[in-house]
Amino acid sequence: MTAAPERADEIFLEGPRSRFDEFITLICVIVDFLRGFRVLHFVGPCVTVFGSARVTESSPHYELARKMGAAIARLGFTGMTGGGPGIMEAANRGAKDVSGRSVGCGIELPNEQKPNAYLDRYVAMNFFFVRKALLIKYSYAFVVMPGGAGTLDELFEALTLIQTHKIKNFPIVIMGRLIGRS
Repeated sequence: MTAAPERADEIFLEGPRSRFDEFITLICVIVDFLRGFRVLHFVGPCVTVFGSARVTESSPHYELARKMGAAIARLGFTGMTGGGPGIMEAANRGAKDVSGRSVGCGIELPNEQKPNAYLDRYVAMNFFFVRKALLIKYSYAFVVMPGGAGTLDELFEALTLIQTHKIKNFPIVIMGRLIGRS
């Protein structure tokens, strides 16, 4: 795949291509998984917090996520997020506030966030579906904070995997209200 990493999903989903190009995409997906496995394998049992990148530090949702991150760490879990700003930063920051572990599994996007400053480990994926799989793979529970379409996508992925018995019936805690953008 010669295109920029942030276009990986776009190229993958644009329809059938030559068998060689599909093979190259397969190799890129494998590399994405291997990079994620390598970085996240020893982070310990995680609780993943899903939520908006657009929430500011002055928001009550930021403070709630920060308290949740601290509570997760106090229970002995590693706090995992997408590693970006907003709710993700708050949850990671809360874990660090109490000397807990904090990791991020992000996505390469053309004009999107960079990793927040409260991470012990961070890995950036090229494919959204790889990122979602890794956020779920290492987690024993999920916390859903206010967010938009991406947060809902992550919530429904976890719910679908639980409903279809692909993962155990892990707890999903939904906090606050989901906020939309017009």
